[in-house]
Amino acid sequence: METRVAVIAIIIEKEEAAEGVNNILHTYRRYIIGRMGIPYREKAINIISVAVDAPEPEITAMSGKIGRLNGVSTKTAYSKV
Repeated sequence: METRVAVIAIIIEKEEAAEGVNNILHTYRRYIIGRMGIPYREKAINIISVAVDAPEPEITAMSGKIGRLNGVSTKTAYSKV
């Protein structure tokens, strides 16, 4: 199956959601190229960007599962490659 490169931007607004995000990322770890997390303490949020190379349905599923967690927002940007 053909893969696509994408970046998933994740904003965690409720600290208790972090464990759920990490569990989902662990499930999809074989597709993750790298990730960067930034705790923004002044606003009490966490910002994570995850670079992935995966079949599009897997990217959509991962982003959707993360975005459905209470207190979490996601957006996905796909490369044209």
